[in-house]
Amino acid sequence: MNLNITGHHLDVTPAIREYIQTKMARIVRHFDHVIDAQAILSLEPLKHRAELTLHIPGKDIHCEASEDNLYAAIDLLMDKVDRKVLQHKTRTQHHHHLAVKRQMFEAA
Repeated sequence: MNLNITGHHLDVTPAIREYIQTKMARIVRHFDHVIDAQAILSLEPLKHRAELTLHIPGKDIHCEASEDNLYAAIDLLMDKVDRKVLQHKTRTQHHHHLAVKRQMFEAA
């Protein structure tokens, strides 16, 4: 998975980069088919904003969050992305039944 982190009006320090990578590990643990991730961190007046776009097969997932603290915004963002990834995962799972000839029947 490629992770690209950019900052608008904000320098992305190694500590912020590592924090985002550790939070992304939770998402990859739930759904490992992530192709690419684009994180944008920005500083607006009195608010920190975090956006994340995940490219997964068949869909792009985009979430954003804003808080007073940058780390709180990242935490909120990762919670939102995690919910959306789990929701996408349950939608795309195959719920096939076993064929009748493959099922084991108990002899009465």
